[in-house]
Amino acid sequence: MVARDGLSIIVGSFVVFAISLGLWYAFPSPVSFYTMLILGALSLFNVYFFRDPERTAPPNPFAVIAPADGRVTEIVREKEEEYFHKEVQRISIFLSVFNVHVNRSPMSGRVDYFTYRTGKFLAAFKPEASAENEQTVIGLVDEHGHKILFKQIAGLIARRIVCRLREGKTVQAGQRIGMIRFGSRMDVFLPLDARVLVKKGQRVTAGETVLATFPDQGDRSSAETNDIELPESETTG
Repeated sequence: MVARDGLSIIVGSFVVFAISLGLWYAFPSPVSFYTMLILGALSLFNVYFFRDPERTAPPNPFAVIAPADGRVTEIVREKEEEYFHKEVQRISIFLSVFNVHVNRSPMSGRVDYFTYRTGKFLAAFKPEASAENEQTVIGLVDEHGHKILFKQIAGLIARRIVCRLREGKTVQAGQRIGMIRFGSRMDVFLPLDARVLVKKGQRVTAGETVLATFPDQGDRSSAETNDIELPESETTG
């Protein structure tokens, strides 16, 4: 399965490859041959990069799952002033160009905070990328009142963040929410009472790996609705 956000790039690259193939056939030369090979390899890489495998989210309603494939680069405590306004835990996941780049919701809930910020394109593994790079910032609250914040952060060569969430939307854990093209980073911010289950350096899988779990009791007053339903417009990812 191919991510819908990459279809135009895949089709475009194959069209260019087909043109180069025709030019090589009509005007054979070392230059046209190697140009055709490079464009063909690029077309195949685009198919690989925009792959979108099916994933099955764990059934635990108190689990926070990985929103992206990649490697855990940091697990730290820090003051978060945008959404929580207090000390929280941050888990950072770095995505290389070889990882699946389709992003998924870390838990079921309602989006009660959303913002997009332009910024720099520092290497995604740098600590300052979390605050300075181009990013979308999403706050979620579940039916128990548990809150999380997560960020899609552009990297050194990433120039396009796709996010289909907005304030007021509801999502299911593991639902496709968008992607970041060509290398990036995801940060997940959790309250201190969440139990982190992953370790630095661990590889995680979007929609399946459990990053942390909440205690059973949440703050239900933080949730405006107790019924989390999947919007029809989002059923196909």
